[in-house]
Amino acid sequence: MSITLDLRQAVIHKIQGHSKTELREMIDGSVDGPETALPGLGAVFEIIWKDLDPAKKDNVVTMLHEHLKSSAPGPTTSGI
Repeated sequence: MSITLDLRQAVIHKIQGHSKTELREMIDGSVDGPETALPGLGAVFEIIWKDLDPAKKDNVVTMLHEHLKSSAPGPTTSGI
C-alpha cells in the first residue's frame, strides 16, 4: 500500500513538532534561498494566511503592495 502526500501535507508533516526557534530557522533559511524552497514557503504562508483576521490580511497586502511599488524591477530568468 502506498501513501501519497500532497505538497501541503508534506510540508506540514515535515515541520510539525518544530520549536519556534526551528520554525524561524527554517523560514530564515528558505527566504532568499534556493527556489526549491518556494513551494514550502507558500504552504507555510497559506497556513498563516488562513489564521489571520481581515485587518491583519489587509496589513500584509499593504506591506506587500508598498514593497512592490518601491522595489525596482530586477532581471528575471524565468521569463515572468
